[in-house]
Amino acid sequence: MRYLGELTRSAFVWNRRAKEKQEVKPKQGESMKSKRKTDKFRIIFRFLKGNIRFLVGTLVFSVLFTACNALIPQIVKYTADHILVLDGIPDGLNVRQALLLAAILVVAAAVLSGIFNYLSKMCLAKGSENFLKSIRDTLYHHTQYLPFSWHVQHQTGEIIQRCTSDVEVIRNFVCRQLPEVFRICFLIILYLGIMFSMNVPITLAAAAFFPVIIGYSAFFHSRIGKRFQDADEAEGALSSTVQENLTGVRVVRAFGREKYEIDRFDQKNNAYSDLWVYLGKLMSVFWASGDLITNLQVLTVMVLGVVFAVEGRITLGEFIAFLSYNASLTWPVRSLGRIISDMSKAGVSMERVAYILEAEEEDATDANNKPALTGDICFRNVSFAYSLDHPILKNINFTIPAGSTFAILGTTGSGKSTLVHLLNRLYDLPEGCGSITIGGTDIRDIDRQYLRQNIGMVLQEPFLFSRTIRENIGITKEKLLDEEIRHAAEIACVDESIQHFTDGYDTIVGERGVTLSGGQKQRVAIARMLMKQAPVLVFDDSLSAVDTETDNKIRKELKKEMEKATVIMISHRITSLMQADCIIVMDKGEIQQMGTHDQLIQQEGPYKDIYEIQMNSDIRLMEGGAVCE
Repeated sequence: MRYLGELTRSAFVWNRRAKEKQEVKPKQGESMKSKRKTDKFRIIFRFLKGNIRFLVGTLVFSVLFTACNALIPQIVKYTADHILVLDGIPDGLNVRQALLLAAILVVAAAVLSGIFNYLSKMCLAKGSENFLKSIRDTLYHHTQYLPFSWHVQHQTGEIIQRCTSDVEVIRNFVCRQLPEVFRICFLIILYLGIMFSMNVPITLAAAAFFPVIIGYSAFFHSRIGKRFQDADEAEGALSSTVQENLTGVRVVRAFGREKYEIDRFDQKNNAYSDLWVYLGKLMSVFWASGDLITNLQVLTVMVLGVVFAVEGRITLGEFIAFLSYNASLTWPVRSLGRIISDMSKAGVSMERVAYILEAEEEDATDANNKPALTGDICFRNVSFAYSLDHPILKNINFTIPAGSTFAILGTTGSGKSTLVHLLNRLYDLPEGCGSITIGGTDIRDIDRQYLRQNIGMVLQEPFLFSRTIRENIGITKEKLLDEEIRHAAEIACVDESIQHFTDGYDTIVGERGVTLSGGQKQRVAIARMLMKQAPVLVFDDSLSAVDTETDNKIRKELKKEMEKATVIMISHRITSLMQADCIIVMDKGEIQQMGTHDQLIQQEGPYKDIYEIQMNSDIRLMEGGAVCE
């Protein structure tokens, strides 16, 4: 991880400097704020493509649903004012028939209202799920092609939280709350229009409370936006903690760190809970205050209605209809306030998702050249650094002949892993910092994906998917035969171990291969790499968890199987490198020595010193073992 952190900073600094030479950075402040607002709308319109028809259908059917509901109080008003007082019964009908007709009309309006509500919900469901799927697909595809340095800089738990919880918040706002805002606005306009036609003073009294409710909600929304952002960030930190703990459960158990991890989780969980408790208090104040304002509005309308009815300024039917319309408006207006208050959370989520979507992908079209990678690998004047005063690599020069075995020895932090990360372009070598060529072709001129497909790598801590051993070994190719998978496992000296498992090659390895030992994971990773049949093979301290005898056996089998491949071996253990055609010794980003084992052992220098230390250590271990026996 130390290498990765250094590489990340290095890539960032060098790339930043290159860009600074070509462009002027925009000023911070309002311009950036405007950009974020634009990004929010860009997200919405980008993913609504293809779903507009569902959104339009939702709005149309919502309007018809609202219109049907508006008819019912009018039918009740007509019934109370005309049928019940016997002055408006249609010709040819008696009171019973007129009441039956009114009931049929109410039922018909209710049925139509239910149908339109069903159609609205169906359109909403299809549109919202398509919208959500589109965002998920885009985010997943985008993260697959983000640079390795970007993933190193961001915690997995936070990325997952943004791609799940934040996406759900956006879906809820765009596909549910926005159509509801439209419906509520139409409802307010329609119902107020009808209420004004019946009695202007009472309507004005009722409508006077609406700006207060909506304005109070808007004020509240502006006050809690930062709190929602803090809560989202705390959730991401909590998710990262849980994921890290579950991934490293073996280490936790081995060192008896359960209590420490529990305390660490409690700290994150308490911080997250405290934020939501505070938000709950704020929301309680908001809803309690809103209830008070709403109840005052209902009471005002009811009192004025009674007074006007007693004075004969409105009829009984109008009074009943008025109360019905006002009651139908009360909750939608409250909901409008709630939606406005939720806009703060939606805005935060949009910014968090936009941050991922705006991250620049690796340039997949940077080069289309796909030469055979069977030539010599040459590093010429290669330098890499994340700051001027802390270089990682300093003027590195060496050539790896095609088909040879090349070894790299060095202490932690010497830059060994940096070399191979530059070779497969996990990090790009900046201009002016030297060149890396394969067969005379600069790797920057080679298609990035093609390059990586033809460089097999096994790391010291290989990643295994939570699938079967068979799937992990055969993941690099499709339609592999069992014989091929087993042959690769035999070369990696792991077939016998797999056979001892109850389910053999169908054994589930668990998350990150937790059910396997360190040596077994490394050997499974080696077998997986062999399936690629790549012309360049890199072993980055990938045999550190196996014993010396198994190490020698694996290297002999690899030499026999991949005799034409160029092999790069990185190790702290000299016994793993002794048979290499050429060995370089690195320290503090520089090559200190270069030659074969026999040549280096005759020279005074770090190689001889390390060799003597390791050999003496092995001898002491053997002697100690003999005594114990």
